Amino acid sequence: MSATQTAPYGAWKSPITTDLIVAGSISLGQIMVDGNDVYWAEGRPEEKGRTVVMRSTVYRELQEITPQGYYVRTRVHEYGGGSFTVDRGTVYFSNDYDGRLYRQEPGGEPQPISPPVDLRYADFHVDRSRNRLIGVREDHTNPAREAINTVVSIPLDDPTGEAAIIAGNDFYSTPLVSPDGTRIAWLAWNHPNMPWDGTELWIGEFAEDGSVASKTLVAGGRGESVGEPLWSPDGVLYFVSDRTGWWNLYRMREEKVEPLHPMEAEFTHPQWVFGRTTYGFEDADQIICAYTEDGVWKLAGLDTRTLAFEPFVSSYTSLGNYLHALPHYVVTDVGSPTEATAIVRMDLNTGTVTVLRSSSDLEIDPGYISVPEAIQYSTENGKTSHGLFYSPTNKDYKVPESEKPPLIVVIHGGPTSQTVAVRSLSIQYWTSRGFGVLDVNYGGSTGLGTEYRRRLNGQWGIVDVDDCVNGAKYLVERGDADPERLIIRGGSAGGFTTLNALTFRDT
Repeated sequence: MSATQTAPYGAWKSPITTDLIVAGSISLGQIMVDGNDVYWAEGRPEEKGRTVVMRSTVYRELQEITPQGYYVRTRVHEYGGGSFTVDRGTVYFSNDYDGRLYRQEPGGEPQPISPPVDLRYADFHVDRSRNRLIGVREDHTNPAREAINTVVSIPLDDPTGEAAIIAGNDFYSTPLVSPDGTRIAWLAWNHPNMPWDGTELWIGEFAEDGSVASKTLVAGGRGESVGEPLWSPDGVLYFVSDRTGWWNLYRMREEKVEPLHPMEAEFTHPQWVFGRTTYGFEDADQIICAYTEDGVWKLAGLDTRTLAFEPFVSSYTSLGNYLHALPHYVVTDVGSPTEATAIVRMDLNTGTVTVLRSSSDLEIDPGYISVPEAIQYSTENGKTSHGLFYSPTNKDYKVPESEKPPLIVVIHGGPTSQTVAVRSLSIQYWTSRGFGVLDVNYGGSTGLGTEYRRRLNGQWGIVDVDDCVNGAKYLVERGDADPERLIIRGGSAGGFTTLNALTFRDT
């Protein structure tokens, strides 16, 4: 348009249409690094959501690895994740169409390595010293009982020799063999806990036959959430724990647990799915880690000798769902309010960022993009709640004087998810038409510490509704919303909050 028009909020025309939102978009998931090659899980909406494994070589050549007829996905713990691994060019993956594990040699076709029965597999890795896969198996072969979780080994030269090597708990994740092949670490937990409530981190010693001969509890329990165990290149076990009220980094050295850099920040995500990694080792002396403060994810280096902590300068506000550090560079997923989510390679020496794959190639004029404001506001019982406010933004319009915009209050699912400041065209669809949007990190959300995450305990349907209602009232009092045009929406756990707000409140 050549001139700005005057039109009421909610009546603006926008180039961000529903067709535009779905056109050419893909979803980017689990990332793995094998030598100089980067692999990732890529969801294809135009293929009914089928997920494939993709590879980018050091020369940025893209290749689709898994062929038509295969859907790389696992349903272990129902939410899945950790659906593939790569070792020296060979890809091992779970196929959602039949639930079986497959091995795909470079240039070859996938070959099944698990039996055609109702077993599910996730979070598997190659144990090179014993030529086998180790991962989590969920047994659904007896429909009269609850599924049984174990950690299993699958000999690659004879997959029929599959055997459980760790059993007895209700749930398992993250079985990882030490660099020298002598030990294994894993997470376990039991009903009624979810993994963000309480987990246990164990170390086991391998016997000569590959079984786990002895077990030692490292950290965790019913009230301590431990996550992301990771062996350093020199064989020290690192992990994340919320024992101080925040998910911070620790290590087990000389049979003692040491904190690395205590701070009021979160260094991991809730374990909804397998395979997430928010930190890694550039080498034995240097950790590259992601952490979140006030809804913004950041990147830092941590010296394992001096424990010096050095944040990196970055324009990204979301990163580190899947982070892999290697000498001189890091591979991770990133996003910001103005850029589509992407998988990138960051050079740690020069700061150069190379995009390996973007979730969308759409370029949208910044004049139609609302950049969110992180807000904090008072809620019930003298507490503070958090959210991201997107004001109406469209370069082609102005509004009549004194008019206030309608407001859409958006509630994420989980309820232990976290809303972050990334480009969301489903939000910009509304803001570019003259609606304000408040994306609420209500009590129960992650990213704001353990106490905040536990606010919903015994109060689900109350605390979350309070925080949404008070967020809307705060923006009305500030002059950013019309009190007669307040809208609330959400899906999954957010749908539960929406229904409670409509049923029990007058706002």
